[in-house]
Amino acid sequence: MEQFKSGFVTIVGRPNVGKSTLINKMIGHKVSIVTNKAQTTRNNIRGILTEKDKYQIVFVDTPGIHTPKQDLDRIMNASALRSIKDVDLALFLVPADEIIGKNDRFILNELERQDIDKILVITKADSVKKDELFKKVLEWKELTNSFIDVVITSSVDDVNIDTLKELIVKHLPENDYQFYDDDVITDQPNRFAIREIIRENILLKAGQEIPHGVAIMVDELEETDQGMNIVATVIVERDSQKGIIIGRQGSKIKDIRYKSRKQIRELFKKEVNLELFVKVQKNWRNSPSLIKKLGYDKNKY
Repeated sequence: MEQFKSGFVTIVGRPNVGKSTLINKMIGHKVSIVTNKAQTTRNNIRGILTEKDKYQIVFVDTPGIHTPKQDLDRIMNASALRSIKDVDLALFLVPADEIIGKNDRFILNELERQDIDKILVITKADSVKKDELFKKVLEWKELTNSFIDVVITSSVDDVNIDTLKELIVKHLPENDYQFYDDDVITDQPNRFAIREIIRENILLKAGQEIPHGVAIMVDELEETDQGMNIVATVIVERDSQKGIIIGRQGSKIKDIRYKSRKQIRELFKKEVNLELFVKVQKNWRNSPSLIKKLGYDKNKY
């Protein structure tokens, strides 16, 4: 009988390289929000994949590491970089359709300082031609030899997703224990999941008009076996953003509420009553107390 394997695997990279998409695809459930906007993920989110009696992979999805402009950016970067420590394996995601930039080199340097196994994952293979993919692999091999494997993937076309999963399991340590029960897919509390669902729908609905000056506070959460009563506040930085989210005659906020309520109901398998309010808190991303209150605590991870 094969020895059970378990361990922690961090997923790092700069913004919008496909980290959340990959982790959701690997696990087969949505544990991290996905939009086409950079820096969508703000916290280190754990997603758990368990194959009974064989392995348990605890993925750590991290914020995209980028040049910081506000206190929130610095907290996100610190959170992502801390995730590299005390894990068994690191996946470094880089896009096939972009040049190797200064943030890629910065992350690579941080990874090379850690004594852990590292796999380079070249994402978005569906977006370039084969000869460009080959060039990209050569570029990285010329830059570093610190990776135990290089994998080309596409979450859109399911290219090498299973291959990557097999490689991860191969390099996990043998353990006679697992960290979570078989049916657990994330360690995030209900309030976190609710916040992220609402925030994702705002980012999707508002297009380019609302970048990342938005956060969600769950003010009230009453939960029974039959249903959930939720009161949440959408925090924005400017009056103009408030108007955009509410929309003409409240049309956008109604749609955000409807879609969020539907997804929360599907996630928790119970009836949901959701009330949403929008409030302006100027410059909240540079306020340590507000950042902490909104769930982005730099000391938490």
